[in-house]
Amino acid sequence: MTDNKNTDLPEQVLLVEDDTALRTLLAGIIGSRGYHILQAEKRNEALEMLDDFPCVAVVVCDLGLPPQPHTTAEGLATIRDIQNHVANPKIIVLTGQDQENSALEAIREGAFDFLAKPAQADQIISALERALLFHRKERDMAADGVTRLQINAKVADGLKAVREDAEEKLIRQVLKDTGFNVYQSAAQLGVKRESIYYFMKKFGIQRDDG
Repeated sequence: MTDNKNTDLPEQVLLVEDDTALRTLLAGIIGSRGYHILQAEKRNEALEMLDDFPCVAVVVCDLGLPPQPHTTAEGLATIRDIQNHVANPKIIVLTGQDQENSALEAIREGAFDFLAKPAQADQIISALERALLFHRKERDMAADGVTRLQINAKVADGLKAVREDAEEKLIRQVLKDTGFNVYQSAAQLGVKRESIYYFMKKFGIQRDDG
């Protein structure tokens, strides 16, 4: 963990977790990829971190936080407060009990994604990179005066629908930005060209859709 407050540092990740052992494990996994790691144990510490480090791109937040570690109330309140913060990071929630309902409730509050405890290292990195991808794209779009990407899938349709709606919006936006240049789109998203063709087929995207 570092306490460098240089706001030019890219892609800072804030971990909000009261379990010291788990927080240390997460910090090790994420830090191994070269990200700038910040840590907090509870809501007020997390908000102070966001004030001190306005370049935080992603928050990984436990739902069971003190003073109510056995319910999701404090975690959801933390998500709401983060949503109102100027930093506007993506939020990945950690959930252990009643995972589906807890995750859906967190997404209603504005969380981007969720990890079920105990999460594997590859699942953690995959969720983080996905959140960072959207954060970068929204930042670039905001710089161009484009409004933030919105997820329109009904939460009642489940997490899969929410995720797929988000994926489709991103793929369509990138393809439009590149004039449906598959090579450039793949480069922007950091995926293989075959993946772009897969998503185009999956979502029924045609070259004349733009």
